[in-house]
Amino acid sequence: MFNIFHNSNLFKWIEKLIYFINSIFFILLLVALSFALILSPADYLQGDSVRIMYVHVPAAWIGLASFSFIALLSLINFIFKIKYFSLITKSIAPIGLMFTCIAIITGSIWGQPTWGTFWAWDARIISMSILAFFYFLFICVHKLFSDQEIADRISSIIAIFGAINIPIIKYSVNWWNTLHQPASIKILGSSTIHSSMLLPLFLMFFVLILYCALIFLMKYKTEIIRIKKKNLKRL
Repeated sequence: MFNIFHNSNLFKWIEKLIYFINSIFFILLLVALSFALILSPADYLQGDSVRIMYVHVPAAWIGLASFSFIALLSLINFIFKIKYFSLITKSIAPIGLMFTCIAIITGSIWGQPTWGTFWAWDARIISMSILAFFYFLFICVHKLFSDQEIADRISSIIAIFGAINIPIIKYSVNWWNTLHQPASIKILGSSTIHSSMLLPLFLMFFVLILYCALIFLMKYKTEIIRIKKKNLKRL
């Protein structure tokens, strides 16, 4: 079933990518942190607490993008039974959960000086918490069910159903009266964030994406080895 993953060339490419990312990651991280913590200006209202944004916003983007990708692959797998997609989704899910939790935690830290509270029953915060719950369910299914086909089917349903929450998170600040500010960065429109803050934001996002790629490659490789060992035991 997974023979295409078992050739040595794949592992060589994974090792090369891991080595390459490792070789540049810490340098880029230092550059991004220098811009985020030192070179970027403080906000005229929020002061230095605005610097939390440089972790909070990219973490939220990654959490949303990861689940959207998981839901898409799960839908394809559910319809066309492309089994190796489950390896990809299983490898992405822990990363998505981690960054979703980081977004919620940093949002709470940001909220205390901005809103005067660590937690509010805000539509954006609640919908992000629901996203973390769907991630948790998705991961738990693969831990609880030893039958891979059953685990894939149930987790696919969870991911597809959970994808309904993605547009709710995105448009919650427009649909309801919330404490959370509207989007400052717009693809199809003018952004309201200054370029002096936009540069460190995208630098941090790029560095965190590299970190995600590194963790994904290591997790993906582990999943392949686990399945290979499992298949060898059956022989």
